[in-house]
Formats: sequence, structure tokens, C-alpha cells
Amino acid sequence: MGVGVMRGDASTGADAVGGLGATVAPAAPGAEADLAYHGHVSLWAGRVGVWVEPSNHGPAAVPDATVRLRFSAPLDGTESLPPGCLRGSPETVLCSTGEMRAAGAGRPIALDLRVAGSPAEVVVNINTSWSGGAGDRNPGNNTHRVLAPATGDKYAY
Repeated sequence: MGVGVMRGDASTGADAVGGLGATVAPAAPGAEADLAYHGHVSLWAGRVGVWVEPSNHGPAAVPDATVRLRFSAPLDGTESLPPGCLRGSPETVLCSTGEMRAAGAGRPIALDLRVAGSPAEVVVNINTSWSGGAGDRNPGNNTHRVLAPATGDKYAY
């Protein structure tokens, strides 16, 4: 997947108004979706792993959305990201969820990244940066703050 035009300032957290997909049309005006992210975060030996399972509880389909993962420690920056993801800043990664029909799932996202230094813990903030143009009246299930101590254990959200 090619990386499309990002508008807004990902480094400051301003919402993007274009997704990561190159040719994705936004949702119909006034469309209502309910994006949700669930998964887990692990930190071990200076590496952070994040698993994100995006879903849409509906009622409208979402042609694409962008999930923002902001880390409390800067990322090393030397590793490549999976297709559909890009760096927004030294602490931020943005990933496309892919198309999600109503009551459907998006593309799972798996990240294995090196953090700068060897922090004893990392906090990962997960939220929607772009919703594909659909409204979401229930942001509680797509906004998470996960603390992961450097134990290698999986901390679910």
C-alpha cells in the first residue's frame, strides 16, 4: 500500500484529515461508525511490541482509518515499519486500519520496535487520528493509555 497525503501535523497530535491510503474515499457525509481498538503492549530489553486489532461496531462502513500510537519514550528509528504505517515523530507511529465494514474488523497491526535507551517502563497512548470521515460518538473504546513495565509481560487494552 502506498502512503497517501497526510494533512495536519502528526508530530503535534493535530488530527489528520487524510488517511494513509492513497485512493480511499471518505465515508458518506454524516455517516456514523464506532471504531474500537483492542490488543496488548509489551516491553522487554529495550523493545516495545504493540498488537492492535481494529474493529468497527457500525452502523456505517469505514473505507479506512488511521490509528495513532504515541510512546512515552522516543523510538530508535532504525527499524522499518509494516506496510500501511509511518512515523509521525520520534515518539509517534501512524497506521492504516484498512477498510472496515459495519460490524467488521480492520487489518491487524503488529509492531516490534526498539526504544531509545532502556526505559524501565513505557506508556503507549492509542487513539484515532483519522476516522475515514465517519463520526464516532463512542470514543472510549478507541482511546487507550497503556503502561507497560519492562517485564516482557503483555498488558491488554
